Amino acid sequence: MTAANGLNHDPPVPRSALHRCIGGVIAAMTVLVRPVRFHVHSPWSEPQRLAVATGAAVAMILLVMFLFDAAAINAVACLPTSIVWFFDQITDFGKSGWFLGPLGILFLALAALPSLPPLPQRVCAALMVRVGFLSAAIAAPSLFSTIVKRVIGRARPLVGGTLDPFLFSPFKWIADYASLPSGHATTAFAVLVAFGTQWPRARTVLWVYAVLIATSRVVVTAHYPSDVLAGAFLGVAGVLIVRRYFALRGLGFSVAADGVTRPFPGPSLKRIKAVARRGAEAIRNRANENLSHEGQ
Repeated sequence: MTAANGLNHDPPVPRSALHRCIGGVIAAMTVLVRPVRFHVHSPWSEPQRLAVATGAAVAMILLVMFLFDAAAINAVACLPTSIVWFFDQITDFGKSGWFLGPLGILFLALAALPSLPPLPQRVCAALMVRVGFLSAAIAAPSLFSTIVKRVIGRARPLVGGTLDPFLFSPFKWIADYASLPSGHATTAFAVLVAFGTQWPRARTVLWVYAVLIATSRVVVTAHYPSDVLAGAFLGVAGVLIVRRYFALRGLGFSVAADGVTRPFPGPSLKRIKAVARRGAEAIRNRANENLSHEGQ
């Protein structure tokens, strides 16, 4: 296994960074589609709880749609311009690219690492699993939201010159009719839950981020409150489904006999720093070897 995934125990063969990266990504994808390792027989497991939560969320979204959507947009018109300006400045930080770009670069960097000793290699494998989980947990619900909102075709606030929360044009596939659910809210709450499972101490900051982004979508009149609520639920549910997928395959999480998903202990910061030093040294040594071969 490569340093990125820890599964190939063949003797290391000198390869370029590009070849190592491609090999690491292929190995990681192979691990991702491996058979289920945990079989849960609990009568009340996570999928059942998620189904019940989905029904409750749909009922709440419909209630908000009927009672609060129009009133909320009317109230936004009375807000001070300074508040609207503030939310307008931060709203684009709810785009998934702010997270998927850096996570993708980190994933490829881990995949391209040269061969390392067994312990640092296992730490790299653990890190790559976590980066892969974060990427999938944010990308999957965001992609689903992008498709579903265009199928539903709900008009954004004030589209058509009137405030009509019940204006729909399914399958229209234009931005003006892509209000339900909110993609920014989907991403923000996916980030909250995904990163929160890895770093529980950061949940307060993550909650602030998610609530601010969700609120901004209403304040800038890009969405109704029910759109934001639907996006928040979709983001949370998407992460839980991705987490379940990883857990059943023993990737970063495990599933207990009672059906509860629990994270594996992650590598300590001290070990991560040690791996970073080892990786830097390996890269320098490989560069020096290449220079010496060229000199000959």
